[in-house]
Amino acid sequence: MSVVTNGKNGRVPPPLEIDNQTAEETPGVLNARKASLVASLERLSDKEDKIGQSYNAHLASRLLQYLAPYKRPVILAFIFQAMQAVASVAGPPLVRLAIDHGMIERNMQALLLYSGLFLFAALVEFFSTNRRVIYMGNVANDVIFDLRTQLYAHLQRMTLSFYDHFVVGRLMSRLLSDVGTIQDFVTWSFVGVFRSIAILIGIIVAMFLMDVKLSLLTLAVIPVMILATALWRKHVREAFRVALRRRSLVTGNFAENINGVRVVQAFSREPRNLARFMELNRAHQQANLRSALLSGVFFPGVDILGSIATILVILYGGGQVLRGELTPGVLVAFVLFVERFFEPIRDLAQRYNTLQNTMSSSERLFELLDTPPAFSDAPNAYDLPPVQGAVELRDVTFSYDGRKPVLKHISLQVQPGMTVAFVGETGAGKSSIVSLLSRFYEIDQGQILIDGHDVQKIRMASLRSQMAVVLQQPFLFAGSISDNIRYGRLNATDAEIQAAAEAVGAHQFIMGTEQGYQTKISEGGTNLSVGQRQLVSFARALLADPRILILDEATSSVDTQTEQIIQAALKRLLQGRTAFVIAHRLSTIVNADLICVVDHGEIVERGTHQELLAHHGQYYDLYTMQWAARQAA
Repeated sequence: MSVVTNGKNGRVPPPLEIDNQTAEETPGVLNARKASLVASLERLSDKEDKIGQSYNAHLASRLLQYLAPYKRPVILAFIFQAMQAVASVAGPPLVRLAIDHGMIERNMQALLLYSGLFLFAALVEFFSTNRRVIYMGNVANDVIFDLRTQLYAHLQRMTLSFYDHFVVGRLMSRLLSDVGTIQDFVTWSFVGVFRSIAILIGIIVAMFLMDVKLSLLTLAVIPVMILATALWRKHVREAFRVALRRRSLVTGNFAENINGVRVVQAFSREPRNLARFMELNRAHQQANLRSALLSGVFFPGVDILGSIATILVILYGGGQVLRGELTPGVLVAFVLFVERFFEPIRDLAQRYNTLQNTMSSSERLFELLDTPPAFSDAPNAYDLPPVQGAVELRDVTFSYDGRKPVLKHISLQVQPGMTVAFVGETGAGKSSIVSLLSRFYEIDQGQILIDGHDVQKIRMASLRSQMAVVLQQPFLFAGSISDNIRYGRLNATDAEIQAAAEAVGAHQFIMGTEQGYQTKISEGGTNLSVGQRQLVSFARALLADPRILILDEATSSVDTQTEQIIQAALKRLLQGRTAFVIAHRLSTIVNADLICVVDHGEIVERGTHQELLAHHGQYYDLYTMQWAARQAA
């Protein structure tokens, strides 16, 4: 997949190319595809404990694609990195020359010359390191900007079936932790690995040029180093896998408890939930402690091997100096080289940790990006022209998983301006019907027509732009009341916003708040009552001026007094629009043009309020039961 976003020009990533449903696909094929997609989403949501290979060429290639738009700064970073490596390796030979040709020969001019060159090399190393870090830091920020933009755009395209199977906390872990891991890799490790390798090779070459025997003696500890590194990598890989999985569990639990804080407090679950979180957090802590323990054994071990190599060089090289077979400058240079020789080895071992985390995070992020929406606009989809609001369902059958149908052969014709109510027991399929009207899910067979246009052949954005949905628990965004009413029509004026609020009866309570329409509300509108949030959502729907309106139990969670205000708002909201209403309180839909009783995924009764009462069927039973309950209250 090519990367087309760019942090500097703000290009937006295109939709992923997926196989769209075609007219030739049979219901059996559609169900099999839906079942396969559901299974893949379930597997994807459970992959938080999966860690990638220490190096994966395919993943690395995809990561490099994100660097492609920034070739110039990356190339400059490599140039400065090469300068840093040369300056770092040049230090010990300059010390050797200063000792042998300056101090030993008592040549002050040579001593000053080589000391000055040593200082110059140190300044070059400082400058080149500074530039490399700045360049790669900027590149990392741009890459992360691109990646986050692409992830956000992709998640915006995903259908509701994706969110039905994905834990929000784990999704946030991918968007934050995994993206952060890649940012650290690009900033510090991508070029840093080549720095360590270049310095290591440079040191080896410089040592062999000075003295072959001392070089071989220094490298004698390398087999032990290779064995120790192999053992460490084996154990630390498992430690990282466990830590990754436990981190995901902590994130998911944290997000779940924040989202459900009202239920938590209502049932006084704080102590038990805290104990559960501490259990997960402690398990994560222990996994991290094991990783730290392994690093605490390995890295000091590298230092010990470095010390052993230094002692060997001093003992053997010192004997050569005493016999006149080696100059003191060469011995000092070798000691400095041995000290620097193990620094890039330690650095590479540390980069291995970062590389492993990066491969793991990349794998999870790319799996997310590669997961296509359950469906998308057909290649030849067209915009839905302005509609009158005629809706028809023709023999519609639907299942969420491709196996168990929740709607069976639903047929319904609705004329423009009609109000249709769906009633029935919980789980009967009422919400599924209205979800299909907005094409939040894809039907298994049949057709849904809006003014004669098949919804599967028109662009979803143009379909939903002529619809509005008011939910039982309306979601309000953090911002002002005015911003939330304007949400569906961004070019609306303040006067139009106020007119919409007045029409649905929200103006009075809004003006009673501290700052009126500019009053800030929290995410979800938690600082407003349920009825106030519902009135704001009504005003939002009215301002959007939809031709088709869907009300999903919009009055079931409010008190009787608020319900009267909402009923008055509904009359204004429903006027001249085709409306589909899911009703919990049957008293709210007695004036509907058509009432459909849904039972086990089928419409078993349909008619007006009076017709259904006269029929003495399920609707009669539901209505009389609620009437009796209200009389008893």
